[in-house]
Amino acid sequence: MKGTDTIYGVHAVRIMLERHPERVHSVHIAQQRDDPRVRAIDELARRHQRPVQRVDARALKQLLGDVAHQGVAADIAPLPPWTEDELLVALQKVSAPLLLALDGVQDPHNLGACLRSADACGALAVIVPRDRAAQVTPTVRKVAVGAAETTPVVAVTNLVRTLKLLKQAGLWAVGADAAGDKSAHQADLTGPVVLVLGAEGTGLRHLTRQTCDFLVRLPQLGAVESLNVSVAAGMLLYEAVRQRQAH
Repeated sequence: MKGTDTIYGVHAVRIMLERHPERVHSVHIAQQRDDPRVRAIDELARRHQRPVQRVDARALKQLLGDVAHQGVAADIAPLPPWTEDELLVALQKVSAPLLLALDGVQDPHNLGACLRSADACGALAVIVPRDRAAQVTPTVRKVAVGAAETTPVVAVTNLVRTLKLLKQAGLWAVGADAAGDKSAHQADLTGPVVLVLGAEGTGLRHLTRQTCDFLVRLPQLGAVESLNVSVAAGMLLYEAVRQRQAH
């Protein structure tokens, strides 16, 4: 169906039916699934007058490919991505916006986990490069467990240019780097901030690092050289929330 995305997994489909039933076109449930969690999805869909189709496992595999769909999928109208201009307009309506920018994260599981943390921490949006980076896919939506339907993703042509625009709009660009000048808890994250994290393995690109106002590091007491990017994003986002609540 044109203009639709397919999400899968019990929790992702249930969250979508609970929060945005108007965007659900249809629900697909495997014929062999008849447990309380799936019956609850069936009831939710019918309550909101969303079509429910019972299909065999082969049909689901043909629809979704070889993924852990848990016997449940839904065709939905996707959350429209924001343009750079829409982001700049939205910033004017928030006193101390919190944004997350990902500099070339390629693993869809990491993007999904970052979206989930961003949603939990009240981030206004997540910014990703349009090229050579993960975009929102059914896998991302499943990992995000509903967050991809509530937190806008802004795919930009040039991340450095976007960061400069955000700085002109009054935000501080705070990069995460193991060689950061200060620990995250020593930095002031209570104001308008965009937290910038690099790609898996390589970290922030040189130009991105130079564009940040300052770099912060996360405490690491073990032998592993670096944290997973989604873990690091969650830690930084929650540090910002901690400071804002204390403030």
